[in-house]
Amino acid sequence: MSEPALVENFHRETVRERTFAQPIVLWDETLRDGEQTPGVHFSPEEKLRIAELLSDVGIPLLNAGIPVVSEEEARAVRLLAEAGLRAKVLAAARTVPGDVEAVIRSGATHIAIFVAASNVHLRYKLKMSQEEVLNASLAAVGQAKAAGLHVAFVTEDTVRAPLDFVERLYRAVQEAGADRLVISDTVGIMTPLTFRWFLREFRRRVRPKDWSVHCHNDFGLAVANTLTALEEGVNSPHVCVNGLGERAGNTSLEELVMALESLYGVPTGIQTNRLFELSRLVEEVSGVPLAANKALVGYNSFSHEAGIHTHGILANTLTYEPLQPESLGRSRQMILGKHTGKAAVVEKLKERHATATDPLLAELLKRIKERSEQRGKVEVDKFLLTYRSLYEHPGISDAEFWQMVRGLGIATEGT
Repeated sequence: MSEPALVENFHRETVRERTFAQPIVLWDETLRDGEQTPGVHFSPEEKLRIAELLSDVGIPLLNAGIPVVSEEEARAVRLLAEAGLRAKVLAAARTVPGDVEAVIRSGATHIAIFVAASNVHLRYKLKMSQEEVLNASLAAVGQAKAAGLHVAFVTEDTVRAPLDFVERLYRAVQEAGADRLVISDTVGIMTPLTFRWFLREFRRRVRPKDWSVHCHNDFGLAVANTLTALEEGVNSPHVCVNGLGERAGNTSLEELVMALESLYGVPTGIQTNRLFELSRLVEEVSGVPLAANKALVGYNSFSHEAGIHTHGILANTLTYEPLQPESLGRSRQMILGKHTGKAAVVEKLKERHATATDPLLAELLKRIKERSEQRGKVEVDKFLLTYRSLYEHPGISDAEFWQMVRGLGIATEGT
């Protein structure tokens, strides 16, 4: 057997050994955790605009927000719940009766009830005992089930909580009627191997009927950890468009979808050729620009400048691209600059049916390189200064805050 055939056979056998659930229910968190990106705010109408596209591309479940937060948030959830979307609309609540009631009134069909589980959260944030958390969780699940909602039960910081407590809590809420159990890596500390161990232990102890994972990207491992969870049979991964979310963000929707479709051969039901359209919409509405080198949807993901690379791409795109840009609704770009080679120039000339002798090609290439090296960075510097000023302190400025304080007549030192 040839080496390529051996590699393909190995890939096929290892994929076969994995226990992917069918169907995989992608749970989108862009409108909830994505909106918790520092400095990001979506109006109800903006949430609807994003939700409609999420639903159109095939996302089956989306979190519209936490209706108890404000009247505007409650209006946003109602707006989505009444929009006739194909996607099911979920809203979130703490283990507090008023929170659950706000979800019931919102018209959402699904609820995510969340509470912290780790010792550090219980001691310093909630100031509750494990028994108090358990009782509050059971009461909230019972309240939601009595109202006919599909209930997902979520713990924050699951992976740093004592496993005996995790087992006791999740077994209890599942017996009380929770439909889906959600494990969270709240501070992104899992690695694929440690997460695999945790998930197998959780499955052995709790025996979940339907389970989900919520992974953060603090160490850049959210997608890898989520793929690991799917390999272990988890059926409902949380995702955010462009990897938005608190701190370093969450599992990137487009990266997870394309990894499943292209690397694992697992269907997701997503119209992948609209992923770039979705990415651009969220970039526009959130105001958070994509990194140029962001996987798959970053502006450089299918751009080529280096001579060796462009020569290879022109011969066969598989030389330097793992998939076709059209599969995401994108197109390929050949960038002319310092590293450009002859093949790219010849290809560029073809756009206008032009040809050139070798000496002219050499001169043209020389001028391209010189122009590129001489080009100043004034515009780039301006952009970086603006970007940093916006995102180093993206919320209310100090000046605005103290103006509000003075407006309310709050006494401060020196006034």
